[in-house]
Amino acid sequence: MNQIRKYLSLIVVFITLCFSDLYAQVETPKYVNEYLAIGVGAKALAMGNSQTELVDDATSGYWNPAGLLNIEDKYTVSLMHAQYFAGIANYDFIGFATKIDQRSALGISAIRFGVDDIPDTRYLFDQDGSLNWDNVKSFSASDYAFLFSYARQFPQLPNVRFGANAKVIYRNAGQFANAWGFGLDFGFQWSKNNWKVGVTAKDITGTYNIWTYNPATFYDVFASTGNTIPDNSIEAATPRLIIGLAKHFPLWKRSNLEDAEELIGMLVSIGADLTFDGQRNTVVKTDLMSLDPHAGIEFHYQKMIFLRGGISQFQYIKEFDGSETLEYLPSFGAGLAFKGFTVDYALTNIGDISTASLYSHIFSLKVNFGHSIKRAENTPKSDKYY
Repeated sequence: MNQIRKYLSLIVVFITLCFSDLYAQVETPKYVNEYLAIGVGAKALAMGNSQTELVDDATSGYWNPAGLLNIEDKYTVSLMHAQYFAGIANYDFIGFATKIDQRSALGISAIRFGVDDIPDTRYLFDQDGSLNWDNVKSFSASDYAFLFSYARQFPQLPNVRFGANAKVIYRNAGQFANAWGFGLDFGFQWSKNNWKVGVTAKDITGTYNIWTYNPATFYDVFASTGNTIPDNSIEAATPRLIIGLAKHFPLWKRSNLEDAEELIGMLVSIGADLTFDGQRNTVVKTDLMSLDPHAGIEFHYQKMIFLRGGISQFQYIKEFDGSETLEYLPSFGAGLAFKGFTVDYALTNIGDISTASLYSHIFSLKVNFGHSIKRAENTPKSDKYY
């Protein structure tokens, strides 16, 4: 028994030393994996990223995995393409979701944010010092995320839905460096009558990116120009909490009966993103956290035609005279749903909050197909509005 205890003690000491060395190399800078905070889907972008309590399609894996239980058909697919910085960078999303049974659903999503055709000028000059443009090649710097989602509703809590993501990160800078990471997200939605509440905890355990560099591709150039040679390292994305509250207001029904068909309705949402990586340029900021509020509104006609608006990204901008002004990002959009197809449009600026910059036109597509699964008893309807 004493021998077993001795070996166990040695193992514990070894593991402790390994992890202490690991964590000593971990960096937690701000804005790690920030491309995962942009938002997906023109509907969400038009409503100021107010979605955690509302999402009901294949974008649920991004916004709140619990929303997978709100899909109305057996299968649903969502697609989006957007551009940053006058087309220099591309931002793409694809998501798929399906109902497993009455109380559970699965989803898978993929995100790519990348800059392609970057000139590689390491060998622009020949050995004799002359320019040789034929030596200039190109490479891509891309960030990927793959989300595997599961949602579940328990009979004891008919108004609550739970969900979780397993998230795999891959980032690469051509042949020079790449990183792998893994993280977990959790979320829940509560709905009753015309009210909705949603909470999503992203990177709840921290998402660690393990960077590996290939010095052979840049060592000579960096050494000759006095640049620091980077070492393999680990950076961690700290948790982010997203909360949202929404209420639906029927504006016009065919009759005064309670179950009469609604022709025109309005949905109002408010929420906030809470980050814990130090003070950011937000309305509320402390050493513990920063709070970034947002709000959105949607009008619908027979759940077929939609008009949307939103407000988000409140920031203090310093002027030339040293004063600060509070600016925000407005957004607008529309949607059309017909026979399982939904096309959404957003007029927003996903690249820059500056009022002088141009707005971006974002389109996304959603396709529903397959027969819907009958819902379990005592489970709220998965309609857009409760």
